[in-house]
Amino acid sequence: MIEYIAHIREDGEIQSVEEHLKGTAELAGKFAKEFGNEDWGRIVALIHDIGKYNPAFQNYIKACNDWEEDDSEITSKKVDHSTAGGIFAVKKFGILGRIIAYCIAGHHAGLPDWNHEMSVGGDLSSRLKKEELLKIVEAQLAEFIRTIAMPLTPPAGKTIKDEYVHLWIRMLFSSLVDADRLDTENFMSPEKVKERGTYPSISELKEKLDTHLLKFKPDSKVNMIRKQILDECQQKAELPSGFFTLTVPTGGGKTLSSMAFALKHAIQHNKKRVIMAIPYTSIIEQTAETYRIVFGENSVLEHHSNLDPDKETQQSKLATENWDAPIIVTTNVQLFESLFAAKTSSCRKLHNLTNSVIILDEAQMLPTEYLKPILSSIKGLVEMFGVTVVLCSATQPALCGEIGSGDAKFKGIENATEIINSPKQLAENLKRVDLNISSKKLENYTELVNDLQTHEQVLCIVNTRKDCREIHSLMPEGTIHLSAFMCPQERSKIISEIKTRLKNKEALRVISTQLVEAGVDIDFPVVYRSLAGLDSIAQAAGRCNREGKLENAGNVNVFIPPKQAPVGMMRKGEDASKELIAMNRMDFSPDSIKTYFEIFYSKTNSFDKIQFNNRLVTNVRNFEFQFRTVAHEFNLIDDKAQKSIIVWYGENLPLIEQLRKKGIERWLMRKLQRYSVSISPSLFKFYQQLNYIEEIHGIWVQNTAGLYKEGIGLLTEDFGWSNDFVV
Repeated sequence: MIEYIAHIREDGEIQSVEEHLKGTAELAGKFAKEFGNEDWGRIVALIHDIGKYNPAFQNYIKACNDWEEDDSEITSKKVDHSTAGGIFAVKKFGILGRIIAYCIAGHHAGLPDWNHEMSVGGDLSSRLKKEELLKIVEAQLAEFIRTIAMPLTPPAGKTIKDEYVHLWIRMLFSSLVDADRLDTENFMSPEKVKERGTYPSISELKEKLDTHLLKFKPDSKVNMIRKQILDECQQKAELPSGFFTLTVPTGGGKTLSSMAFALKHAIQHNKKRVIMAIPYTSIIEQTAETYRIVFGENSVLEHHSNLDPDKETQQSKLATENWDAPIIVTTNVQLFESLFAAKTSSCRKLHNLTNSVIILDEAQMLPTEYLKPILSSIKGLVEMFGVTVVLCSATQPALCGEIGSGDAKFKGIENATEIINSPKQLAENLKRVDLNISSKKLENYTELVNDLQTHEQVLCIVNTRKDCREIHSLMPEGTIHLSAFMCPQERSKIISEIKTRLKNKEALRVISTQLVEAGVDIDFPVVYRSLAGLDSIAQAAGRCNREGKLENAGNVNVFIPPKQAPVGMMRKGEDASKELIAMNRMDFSPDSIKTYFEIFYSKTNSFDKIQFNNRLVTNVRNFEFQFRTVAHEFNLIDDKAQKSIIVWYGENLPLIEQLRKKGIERWLMRKLQRYSVSISPSLFKFYQQLNYIEEIHGIWVQNTAGLYKEGIGLLTEDFGWSNDFVV
């Protein structure tokens, strides 16, 4: 009997195709069982690698492992082993077989489009025509494959809406990919199995949090209110799974209170893990550290692009592949781009979202141009996959009911349960600032600068990096400048310095862009904010009298800058705030915030940049999906609008030299990410033309001394340098 090879280990041991198919099927069935589709998971896995019965593949795998063979047909050329299973599924199950075919055809290259939009030839409709790939292996198929019957369970065990079918297929795909990789790992690298995490239970984590919370005493008005918020979170955790909102003013302690809700809710409803998604990496590091103090180093998985590789363990590296840790802190980019991804590396984790609690922190930051597909995906997770979603914000966006106006209008979340009994009363109780709004437009920044200098400790937040530099240049020496023209490494250092000086009650004046608004734990007595959306102004107010320690309220002063905010969402937010001012409704009450978002959304032209309906819903009955095109278009960070370069800062020159000598390595790129600055394509082109930057293994790096200045950041033509870079 011929033994068909799936994998060959270094020691010469063989895993047969049959062993691999059955091992993968056992795991995939287990994963898919979580959402009611064990039979689908098993069947997808049982046929995913039947292309390996192809003699050409057998020759290929032997050649790759330097087996001594006389067969002249042996070749090291790769062989398509992912298409035959898809063709088999369609032959066996008709049009329903396309569901399985997407998963099998994509289990290495990623989910394909049905019709070519991205590239000719890689689409599923073309691949299913290559019937010769099935004919080659039909005679070799084991009997257990021939007798496979149509899976019987409905999608996720329910009646599924058209808009969620693509999400269900992604969950099957994720189950297959994770199972395939784990079964292969179990055979090829059994030592890794021991390195994969064994984690404490949700109940044990809840006990640790309860113990930690006992340390906090309601010894001030603010802490008494935080205790009230925590108690209400604990009470509402017993409610049925679904959508919740947690509307808590900035500084209300929602980081721990939302986790207390999530863990108790998870115990009550047998959920597997808690996922905290945050808009900015700067907040993630702070949040993850808070949770590690409570739960221990190995209970919290921090997954984002700026993670320091020195902090990663082998266990955490493996956990980022499939998110099997009990607590995950990640970015909106990582979560939502994965939900619309095609690549196997991004999709592998998706099945572990099933039966979880997802906390969306700073929910008002969900990107407007992707709001329709994002809300559809989280509605699908809630309705089909047992997920509870908590929308956390001091400025809760109006996401329930109809959103937008005219042709852009779409249906948002049907309803959500507010965790706080009276958000309006809570906002009044936690009021720590007076909001002063100027009606006069500034002709220039001279008057503002004079006002700022009358305060010993003051924070001024503006809309653009250019304005930030201009105001800073007019301020006295010693004023701190903070903007995204600085690399993350320097920004972290400066924020740490700001916290220390505030704690020591030292004189301190800071000019910053809005990067300090969300989640940065700083507390000034006076804050100035350039006119912007009400949500941004409220976030800025959260940096003022944060702990409520001032005898009187802190002062938040909104000024109208000489120029409007840049065209786009920032301008729409500014315009919506102007309408609120005209209505005399410019305050931080939940009613005013709701009105603001209704006005803001009414000004939005489109909430669907990826053409969600056209590509993932319209042709659902024929199972025609444009997975790869959607993945290509779904970019929460617009790579076309921004270019990244690595700057010279601190002691990172040896890292740049290692990049030059060794090329791209994961640990090195993680370190260099801390020294990156994003700039416009036009500025990037300008640097290129003047040879101020160079390309090293595909990464653009500063090439000229003086281009980056500590305390100022990356210098631009219109600010900060002379022709010979004497700075």
